[in-house]
Amino acid sequence: MTSADLRSATTPWRYDPQPRRPGWGIHGATFKRVSRQAPIQVAPLPAVVTLCLRQGAVTAVPLVTTGERVDTGQPVAVAADGTQIHASVTGIVTGIGPHPVPGPEPGLAPCIVVRRDAPDRWHESCEPLPEPSRLDAADICRRIAAAGIVGLGGALFPTARKLAPGAPIRALLVNGVECEPWITCDEVLLRERAATVIAGARIAMHALGTAQAVIAVEGDMPEARVAVHDALQAAGDCGIGLAVVTAKYPAGGERQLIELLTGEEVPAGGLPRDIGYVVQNVGTLAAIAALFRSGEPLVSRIVTVTGSGVAAPGNVEARIGTPMRDLVDLAGGYRYPPTRLLMGGPMMGFALPDDDLAITKATNCIVAATAAEVAPPRPEMACIRCGECVQACPARLLPHELHAALRRGDTGLLGELALDACIECGCCDFVCPSQIPLTARFVAARRAASPGGEATP
Repeated sequence: MTSADLRSATTPWRYDPQPRRPGWGIHGATFKRVSRQAPIQVAPLPAVVTLCLRQGAVTAVPLVTTGERVDTGQPVAVAADGTQIHASVTGIVTGIGPHPVPGPEPGLAPCIVVRRDAPDRWHESCEPLPEPSRLDAADICRRIAAAGIVGLGGALFPTARKLAPGAPIRALLVNGVECEPWITCDEVLLRERAATVIAGARIAMHALGTAQAVIAVEGDMPEARVAVHDALQAAGDCGIGLAVVTAKYPAGGERQLIELLTGEEVPAGGLPRDIGYVVQNVGTLAAIAALFRSGEPLVSRIVTVTGSGVAAPGNVEARIGTPMRDLVDLAGGYRYPPTRLLMGGPMMGFALPDDDLAITKATNCIVAATAAEVAPPRPEMACIRCGECVQACPARLLPHELHAALRRGDTGLLGELALDACIECGCCDFVCPSQIPLTARFVAARRAASPGGEATP
């Protein structure tokens, strides 16, 4: 056991149930009210699903061939680490090949297309799993990977790798802090299915070998907060606590949440595990609970469909691979022609060319924004070194100095200024009076320096 492992195992676990308001970040306008009023809708089964085989930096290999019949929940592809992708409907594989997919780098990616020709017929492998307490950590992780469960907060990092045996863990931090200004899918999940999230948290705690966890929500989620509190009271589980975090962006970032809850910082270049923590999104934990309860792999997720462009904003539980236009139709269709379509939020999301694209496991929100919600682009001006970006940066970087180094092509200085620590949150863009697209340039520089690099848990 290393000295870091020893510290993680022996350092007392404490968290702040009402963390201070952070000095970093931004507190802009939010547009959540319109989408969180209605209960979660379950989308009808789509006629066709397009299953993207690229998950983050990993691309899965098909297990099926064109013309093959598949059942719902049947594995159709597998990645090198064992994480599988499953048919989300029952039907016929009509094609395997490149298709347009949503993402930060728009373009083509390998996909499997399935045309539904029957109601759900669940694959024989989809059966309830043994009581988690009867399984060891390695077995739990193997089953989670086989179920295709990945981080549903947007990163898509394989959940089994986060829960895998390793350095001792003091506590599981359950991330329900939804700080993007449009997204409410995690909030309504907690509001309606808090007990399911808690059940998933217990399974994750068992895999991690910890008896402690805390569920973090934002201060502007009163109904979700009450639902979690009531579910914890009903469960009688004193090992799981509740914390209320100031609604300030990006408080839901993994490292930022650890700092707020515990007062500790993840070392530069390190991982949360290095100081004894693992962070999991509430949607991911709900998926783990569903897997053990019914044997259902990750074939659906909750998506916020919102913006003034749609008639009835809300949250929809839809099968992975469903065309986005189906979800827009379920939200009442377009009330006004959208000026811009976004997947995710305006801070860390990205533009969509149209609504023909299919949702992926990373699709947490579709925004149909009108002209009133999209500020017209303004010309970029020279940096005036005002320091606003430094104040806002949650990673405590010097964005204006990074930008100057980029302009000079000084790669050595970029390393010294810790460009790799940028979390691509967009706070520096938001506060920059000179309208400099700092985040886009930092992202491009990082990808140029390490093409094909994979995110870390």
